[in-house]
Amino acid sequence: MRRLRVGTRRSALALAQARQVAAALGDAEVVPIATADSARGDKARFVRGIEEALLAGEVDLAVHSAKDVPGEATEGLELVGVPAREDPADVLVGAAGPGELRPGARVGTSSLRRRSQLLALRPDLEVVEVRGNVDTRLRKLAEGEAEALVLAAAGLARLGRSGGGRYRFPASEIVPAPGQGALAIQARSGDGAAAAAAAAITDRAALVELTAERAAVAALGGGCDTPLGVCARYMDGTLAVGGYAGLPDGSEWVRDAVRGDPEQPAALGEALAERMLAAGAREVLERAAAAAREGAA
Repeated sequence: MRRLRVGTRRSALALAQARQVAAALGDAEVVPIATADSARGDKARFVRGIEEALLAGEVDLAVHSAKDVPGEATEGLELVGVPAREDPADVLVGAAGPGELRPGARVGTSSLRRRSQLLALRPDLEVVEVRGNVDTRLRKLAEGEAEALVLAAAGLARLGRSGGGRYRFPASEIVPAPGQGALAIQARSGDGAAAAAAAAITDRAALVELTAERAAVAALGGGCDTPLGVCARYMDGTLAVGGYAGLPDGSEWVRDAVRGDPEQPAALGEALAERMLAAGAREVLERAAAAAREGAA
């Protein structure tokens, strides 16, 4: 049997993730692929180049951060695997907790979702945009561009970055992005061998959680230009799914959670979305998207 080729982006985090998958597959070959930059707000910009290489037969499998994969499947490709998930939570780096930050403290993030929930939690903070990969953001923190950062726990763990102040936000404070901490493996439709290899390393809990989160996002209709968080956790035979939709300034938001049968994750995600929509989430997300477009103009 030939050695499987796993395609990924060239960032340090993407390579670390792909190497974990390659090792689980039995020493598959990691193939870094250059991806073209595109406009912010284009959710597919992080996966498009990898998908093109997969469709062209240059690789057998593609590994993505699940939160970057659009809800609508690309023609000719299938989602065939979800390995074990890292902690999906967001963490505060540089302070022992949000209550330890002084009034007016500058907290860095490039995420509208994190911005909205930070300001809902602490409206007295100044949220500043800090962009770049994990190491770039940590360097900017060290250089004083912000007094603290909000980052994904999973990215820090996969890169082996430790030390400094850390505070793990519970979902009651910041609901993570859908798919955060999870990886998604794609294969070409009809490639049974590649699909079977990915299925063999799939973690049931991670698959159940991701299925619920993607169903909720599809029903809510949120995009990457809206402050939307959805996180599912499968524990003790129960699936809990929580969601948040808010305005970028944190002044208005809808938050809800449901629990139910882990055998019906998509239905549970849709049930959460229905509750949030009934509470006004669609209107909040539409206003958030309009505000984001106005700010980018």
